Amino acid sequence: MISVEIDSQSGFCGGVIRAIGKAESLLDSGMNLSSLGAIVHNEQELERLRAKGLRTIKSLDEADGGPVLIRAHGEPPSTYETARSRSLELVDCTCPVVLQLQRSIRQAYARVKAVGGGILLFGKVGHAEVLGLAGQVGGDVLVLEDSAMLMEAFEGGRVRRDAPVEIFSQTTKSPSEYSRLCELLCGLMASPDLVTVHDTICQQVASRHDRLEAFARGHDVIIFVAGTESSNGRVLFDLCRKANPRCYRIGSASEISEKWLHDGDRVGVCGATSTPKWLLEQVAGALRSGKFAS
Repeated sequence: MISVEIDSQSGFCGGVIRAIGKAESLLDSGMNLSSLGAIVHNEQELERLRAKGLRTIKSLDEADGGPVLIRAHGEPPSTYETARSRSLELVDCTCPVVLQLQRSIRQAYARVKAVGGGILLFGKVGHAEVLGLAGQVGGDVLVLEDSAMLMEAFEGGRVRRDAPVEIFSQTTKSPSEYSRLCELLCGLMASPDLVTVHDTICQQVASRHDRLEAFARGHDVIIFVAGTESSNGRVLFDLCRKANPRCYRIGSASEISEKWLHDGDRVGVCGATSTPKWLLEQVAGALRSGKFAS
């Protein structure tokens, strides 16, 4: 026999709950609704919403005249301009935390560009939120995924050592990785006083890191549930795996292997900010019953 516990803090973050709740409300009213990009990076939840009628489009060129939902990740100003020019109705579900970050980047840009400085952004290149943030200032942002990219930027002359820089983070990144990157940045500049560090990681997300690390250590096995496209899923899974080598990432219960489990194991089930609670409960149920594919 194994015992199974679901991490009480895993599951959708507030921004995703808000966006999906709005989408469901409109769909239940019979509205023909499209989402500009995947409303959440979880295949199981996308399939559930697709069955309710939500259509996912890659660009406004695919809009069919009905309302278009802006997901929690946010969009650049150009998206709103295009929608206005085409008289498209937008349902804006940009996360309030992301909206504040967009404003902060615009304000910082006005400060630093006037004195030859620049804006740095710790985030995943090409991520929807990052594209929306960079778009606030016409893309004039240096996106950094890690310390190696920061070093390359200095070596290539893309960051001036003698001009002010302001650095921000994508809201769902690792607080510890961001801290290390900022420390390195301060050391590379002619003076650390030239660096302004903004604490822009979502506090709801940041608080999960310490909690999840303790959760992973407190169980024999961790089953981490996340969609393949979830950036936050990769960050949190790596955190769990470092804390507990018997950590396995899956997208659904059918991917569980009985080889991972031993009699008497205490199994923890957790997931990303894009993983729905119902899916965590489904996985926990499969573990308790022993009814999974392999």
